[in-house]
Amino acid sequence: MQWLDAEALRSSCGARTRSGRPCRNPPVTNKVRCRMHGGAHGSGAQPGNTNALKHGRYSAEAAFERHGFRELMRTVHQLDGDYAKRG
Repeated sequence: MQWLDAEALRSSCGARTRSGRPCRNPPVTNKVRCRMHGGAHGSGAQPGNTNALKHGRYSAEAAFERHGFRELMRTVHQLDGDYAKRG
């Protein structure tokens, strides 16, 4: 069994649980939070804006392409309707 000093035993995660009470788990070594509240390796968002650019669905370029496609489809439907009236 690994022995912990009194400071380590007294410290706690410091995060709030869903019930509003403070988390009672010990923090991960060399971290402020426990493993469930952000102390685990690799937890949290990646640096920069990489999470927002996962697929580009909401990028300005994609919005511009969707707008152009809608305009094209409007024109096609309009021409199709005009053709049906003639025939």
